[in-house]
Amino acid sequence: MSGFRHVVACCVARLFVGRFFAGDKIRLAVVLVALVAANAPGQFVHPGMLVNSAELAFVKSKIKAGEEPWKSAWEKLRADPHTKLTWKARPIANVFRGPYNRPDIGASNLGNDAQAAYIHALEWIFTDNPQHAAKAVELINAWSGNLQSIRGSDQQLLAGIVGFKFCNAAELLKYTSDKWSPADEAQFRKMMLNVFYPLVKAYKPTAYGNWDAAMNLTLMCLGIFTDNREMYESAVKYAQTGKSNGTIPNYIFRSGQCQESGRDQAHTQLGLGFMADLCEVAWKQGDDLYGAFDNRVAAGYEYAAKYNLNLAVPYDAVPDFFGHHLNAKISEDKRGEFRPIYEIAYHHYHDRLGLEMKYTKLVLDRIRPEGFHWDHPSFGTLLYENVPPFPKGYRPPK
Repeated sequence: MSGFRHVVACCVARLFVGRFFAGDKIRLAVVLVALVAANAPGQFVHPGMLVNSAELAFVKSKIKAGEEPWKSAWEKLRADPHTKLTWKARPIANVFRGPYNRPDIGASNLGNDAQAAYIHALEWIFTDNPQHAAKAVELINAWSGNLQSIRGSDQQLLAGIVGFKFCNAAELLKYTSDKWSPADEAQFRKMMLNVFYPLVKAYKPTAYGNWDAAMNLTLMCLGIFTDNREMYESAVKYAQTGKSNGTIPNYIFRSGQCQESGRDQAHTQLGLGFMADLCEVAWKQGDDLYGAFDNRVAAGYEYAAKYNLNLAVPYDAVPDFFGHHLNAKISEDKRGEFRPIYEIAYHHYHDRLGLEMKYTKLVLDRIRPEGFHWDHPSFGTLLYENVPPFPKGYRPPK
């Protein structure tokens, strides 16, 4: 496809998304042509990170119909403080995050506002209320117009945890709303490329694996948002072959044991959540990281779910990729404290591929509908429960 044809296709797709979510009817033929064209080899799907247009339309229809579990999941999201139109941004110029977020100079504010921007972008799409689009724009602009640096020992981790949420919010706004001006978008790009990109592209391979998983996720999303194929492809490659604790094969062993299983269960689930998010974003663009290394991410989820359900699992006392972080036994710290990370993996491996995912399902039976956690995109039941595995017009990965 020529560059001109791709631009036309993307414009048609963007027009469809905006009008569809505003309630207008457009002929299905135009929709399919636009979506298929925008998903041509070598081109990016937009919106195409954690959610795409077909999935958003499906969820919106379920909310409108009042069907379960979307009804309860939607109510859970709407009850969260981040969803309120009264939410106010609290930007500062120079953010600082020390070890385990101590000291916290603007770091929590940055994360909360990025999360709120993403949620308000979703609310705009699901409610057709332009006030939510305006709120998402307000939050993004507040930070892009003020943030100059992220510093401290945990600066890279913070950039990873926050960056992909900002990118997802921006992606949704760009392709579904006219509330975000070209000047504001340029200002956002500048913040992401000048503040976030230098931190995440450097990685920190010797840190616990959740660090590089988060940074690689933000790098991948930034590549999609800026239509930078080289940036995106480098993230896909790093996830598989990087010399780091944060790659799929180095973070998740063949047995499903994770690099942080001997550390504590909170960080184990943190890393797994980032891995699944990374795989989902790649899947939207036609790359199957979920299937890499014999469905290694599925093995990690089943292992963590089983252990956190207070069932026995095998454990090998082995060091990380660099010969460090050796733990003699699996950790019971935070055991049974489930994070909202399970729905996204279950959706892929069970709904799309038909795999059992026995222990992941048992976890979901306990925690559905998934709620909020600061580290994660959250609200997975709303976004991923029983979404059609291959929506019309969407080209599944090779």
